[in-house]
Amino acid sequence: MPRFAPPFALLLSACCFSLPVFANEASQASDNIEPEPTISQQSQQLVKGKEWMIATANKYASEAGADVLSKGGSAVDAMITAQLILGLVEPQSSGIGGGGFLVYWDSDNNQMTTFDGRETAPFAATPRLFQDNQGKPLKFYDAVVGGRSVGTPGTIKLLWRSHQQYGKLAWKSLFLPAIKLAKDGFIVSPRLAAMIEQDAQHLSRYPATKAYFFDNDGTPIKAGTKLTNPAYANTLRQIADYGPKAFYQGDIARDIVEAVQQEEGNPGVLNTMDLASYSVKQREPICAPYRQYQVCGMGPPSSGALTLGQILAMLNHYPLAKLGADNVESWRLIGDASRLAFADRGRYMADNDYVPMPTRGLLDPTYIAQRAALLQGKQALTKVEPGSPPWDHAQKQTSNEAIELPSTTHLSIVDKEGNVVSLTSTIENSFGSRLMVRGFLLNNELTDFSFRSQIDGVPVANRIEPGKRPRSSMTPTIVMKDNQPVLTIGSPGGSQIIGYVAKTLVAYLDWGMDLQQAINLPNMNNRFGTFELEQNTAATAWAPKLEKLGYKTQIKDLNSGIQAISIAPEQLTGAADPRREGKVISR
Repeated sequence: MPRFAPPFALLLSACCFSLPVFANEASQASDNIEPEPTISQQSQQLVKGKEWMIATANKYASEAGADVLSKGGSAVDAMITAQLILGLVEPQSSGIGGGGFLVYWDSDNNQMTTFDGRETAPFAATPRLFQDNQGKPLKFYDAVVGGRSVGTPGTIKLLWRSHQQYGKLAWKSLFLPAIKLAKDGFIVSPRLAAMIEQDAQHLSRYPATKAYFFDNDGTPIKAGTKLTNPAYANTLRQIADYGPKAFYQGDIARDIVEAVQQEEGNPGVLNTMDLASYSVKQREPICAPYRQYQVCGMGPPSSGALTLGQILAMLNHYPLAKLGADNVESWRLIGDASRLAFADRGRYMADNDYVPMPTRGLLDPTYIAQRAALLQGKQALTKVEPGSPPWDHAQKQTSNEAIELPSTTHLSIVDKEGNVVSLTSTIENSFGSRLMVRGFLLNNELTDFSFRSQIDGVPVANRIEPGKRPRSSMTPTIVMKDNQPVLTIGSPGGSQIIGYVAKTLVAYLDWGMDLQQAINLPNMNNRFGTFELEQNTAATAWAPKLEKLGYKTQIKDLNSGIQAISIAPEQLTGAADPRREGKVISR
């Protein structure tokens, strides 16, 4: 089984490579904006602890996970319980019908590893799966809603595999809190109720989904409603008793396949062989330097760690701490570093079990220095193209962007032995495919593939292929210093995740903000040229300054959901994103 221990693989060593610092007149200018109150700054406060800590997107999940930790369970034990409950109380974001990525620090052996529980394309998938009869890409929701978009779920195998290696408590015991809550009922949160109402048209399309999320008169259930899910309780009971075979084989698997293949209007091609043959892959993490830290995360098929690593490695060449958070030059550097990294992401990043990738080249110090040099100007970059990283298996590929919408969840955990969990999981779009089977929703992860397999005869790296895992932007991250973890962090948010994590790390590591302040800082992302500014926050005041530099700006909802824990000797400090319903609990 692959493990990861120093000296780090796929690592840029700041100690072994001299990083030139680029400066220009613009970087010396103050160009400050007076700070304004940010969103809900009073709604969350830092949480301190000494023994263990858990931060998830929902109080039910945090409380159940905390109970596991208090009983001597490991970080992985608590993760399993919390994730099963998140699938119940936050079904729009994740669940056992989806997949995820786990970055794990094993304190006993001073080793880091990652678990790839990403969904896979059915063996019967063809390049035309998301194209019409004329070979044109389907409209997004024509592809998403229904069976066509469903990939082989990976979450249960991910939980099982990590428990086999790092669990302490009995597998069956970890399911009991979610089973009890599903039978007894939970209170529907304002966020869940609002999202049901917003998606009522799609959710009401299928009888099982409609029966669960709507009242008898056809109206969406309201916040404060007590909702039970006995079907989910029964499903979890079978998996608790018989392990992952209960999910990937037998009646549950047959029901999943029937729902996918027999859905009227938009059937899919998932079959029982896809489920029976699914496996989790344990992989080496990807690490990149930032100042005196190493920022580590999930490699391909996630683009998260590579893209985040490129952004930070480029920013390593510039004095962001000196420039500060209130200087437009800082945001120009962050924005254009992100654009350059996203250009490489669109060209090169995919499931490297299927497509050759210049993984090492993308983080090569000389290549990063070349890309960082492009940021020396005073204005926004007028032209952003993929670079030419060193590559021993060069292959002609074209760029293409898959649509990746923001409905995911993240949890961070540190147990009393110092083991660290950073888990991001998803069913992709809100409520996934909208198909509900035995109390849980099925994902729509296949729409994370490019709908086009080639452009003008040149293949797209992230094209759909049988058994392949779609590219993801999930960015579960553990930050290391002196070969020890100092921070676990991650966020939901589709391809915006990478920017949310980058902003928070820069604010925390460079600008001296505490963890809560760094998370609360208004989101300002730039993936493809337009600076996206978080609505109803102080970010909107940056629009004139950024436009003066040559950017287009767009004010929009940038709904991050960061859960983070900083780790110091004898001290844990946790923070949850006030934009969602997260809760941190510690002892």
